Parts: sequence; C-alpha cells; structure tokens
Amino acid sequence: MLENYLPIFIFFGLAFGLSIALITVSWVRSKNRPNVEKLSPYECGFETFDLPHQNTRGRFDVRFYVVAILFIIFDLELAFLFPWAITLKKIGVFGFWSMISFLLILTIGFLYEWRKGALEWE
Repeated sequence: MLENYLPIFIFFGLAFGLSIALITVSWVRSKNRPNVEKLSPYECGFETFDLPHQNTRGRFDVRFYVVAILFIIFDLELAFLFPWAITLKKIGVFGFWSMISFLLILTIGFLYEWRKGALEWE
C-alpha cells in the first residue's frame, strides 16, 4: 500500500532538497553592499530600521490597512467579472442576475465607504 505513495515522497524530498540547496547557494553567493539609495525609504515613507535601539514594532496608521482591504475587495470583484463575462452565454439569465446582485451589494458597500470618508486621505 505504501509503495503507491513512494513517488510522492520522492517528489517532496527532491523539492525540499532543491529548495534548501537554492536558498543556500543564493545566500552564499549574494553580495551585501548597502548604500544610501538602498537604505532610503521607498513607498511607505518610513526610515529604515537598522539600529538595534530603534523599535521596529512601531504603529502604522490604520489608513494603510483600510486602503489594503479596499484594494483586495475591488480586486476580487474584477477577478469574478472576467470569468462571468466569458461564460455569460452558458450561465443564462440566472447567472446574469446573480452577478448583478453581487455588483449591487459591492456598489452599496462602496457608497457606504465613500459616505463614511474611508476613501479620504487627510
């Protein structure tokens, strides 16, 4: 019975060994040459935390999380729209109205966020 699973165990062993080997080779061969440009704040605008006395667990503004959640919500909406548009002829009227109700719920949520000021960045 276990001989049926032998190829799977071999595959997992090879994958694990190869991943450890590749990580080790990249760590050994990499060059660590920091400069001012690499250590400068990039997108988030915070200074880098490289001194041991600096607290790396500083508080982030909640607006970063709100923007991330809103992006995920509307990104998922688009992920549902593409297959729906492709299979619209096959799913018929029920599929059409199901997606319309889904979009209506998302639109109501978007309008609610807009009225509450979640999209405003002061």
